[in-house]
Formats: sequence, structure tokens, C-alpha cells
Amino acid sequence: MKDNQRFVTSYWRVVLLVARKDLRAEIRGRELISSMFLFAFLAVVIFSFALELDREARENSVAGVLWVTIIFSGMLGLARSMAVEKDKGSLDALLIAPVHRSALFYGKALANLLFTLVIALLLMVLLTVLFNISLFVWQVLVVLVLGCIGFTVSGTLVSSMSVYARARETLLPIMLLPVILPVLISAVRASGALLAGLKAEDWLPWMQLLALVDVVFLIITYFLFDYVVEE
Repeated sequence: MKDNQRFVTSYWRVVLLVARKDLRAEIRGRELISSMFLFAFLAVVIFSFALELDREARENSVAGVLWVTIIFSGMLGLARSMAVEKDKGSLDALLIAPVHRSALFYGKALANLLFTLVIALLLMVLLTVLFNISLFVWQVLVVLVLGCIGFTVSGTLVSSMSVYARARETLLPIMLLPVILPVLISAVRASGALLAGLKAEDWLPWMQLLALVDVVFLIITYFLFDYVVEE
């Protein structure tokens, strides 16, 4: 029992240490968040001007605009977070460390999740201002967290697969978009139904499906990461 407790404690300690390392590096450089936010800001402004004359179209498309922008700006962060590790040579050092490799994966995924959530919250503020539609509903925030979890967990795994490829920036979205399709569809449908003020029977099944997909991704990545980095 004590050995199991020590393993769990050391496991989560590694997860938090890896996440803290990435957070400290980003606080010093601010390259990841700045590039993600710049892309997200430009995308939202373009969507805002494109839909400026049609109030109904803006209300119907705000959920899609939110999630498409989160996904594509998040992919910039996913690609850069793993590429920086490889270019510095620290990725191989992490992999040969005497710790469970899934702890390294979840540490990277946790850091990516925090980066993505920061951008997502800033996006919600921008969309509220530019589209004149309040997105700050607690159910929408739950969908936001669930969607970002599914996206970052699967995205961290796929970016680990593509980081050694020459055209990794091009390969990542090609590999990732089909994988996150269930997350994207569920998040858009749940968010759209909530913002439209529909009944729980219209958005709750999508939220439940989104939570189920997150659990599946969290379990699958635990077993696949070691195999992916070995290959």
C-alpha cells in the first residue's frame, strides 16, 4: 500500500514538474502565448467584419467561430511546444529520465491545456465585445474546459508523433483534425445550443458525449505515448 502511494505521489510530482517547467519557459519568453493570441485576435476580427451586417448570422455562428479559432490557434501552440523541446535537445533527455513516460506526457498536456484555456478565455472576451453576445454562461465554460481537455490531450500525442518529421507544421493539422472531429462537433453543438437558450435535452447529450470522448482520449494516450515515442 505504501509503495503504491509513493508511486502515485512521485507520478503526479513529475506531471506537475514538467508542466511547471513549460509554464516558466513561457513566462520568460512569451513566444507561445503571443503567437497564439495574435492568430486568434486576427481570426476573430476577420469573422466579426465578415458577419457585421447580419445579426442573426453572427448569433448562429458564434459557437463555430469560437471553436474553430481555439483549434487553429491551439495547433500553433502544440506544434511549437514540442518543437522547442526537440530543437533544444531536451526531448530526448526527458524520454531517458527514470520516470514513467506517461507522466511526461500528461505534464506536457497539462501545460498545453493551460495555454489553450488562457487563449480560449481571451477569445470569449473578444467575441462578447465584437459580436455583442455574452458567452460567459457557466455551462458554456464547462463545455470550454471539456473541449480543451480533449483537444490538448489528443493534440499533445499527435504532436509527439509529428515532431521528428521534416514538415511537422504541415503534418500536425493533417493528422490532428480527423482525430479531434468528435471533440469539435460535440463542443460546437453543445455551445451553440446553450447560447441559443435551448432546453437541456438539446445540449446535455452533446456535453455528455464530449466528457466521454475526453475519458477515452485520456485512457488511450496513457498506453500509446510510450509506443509513439519509441517508434
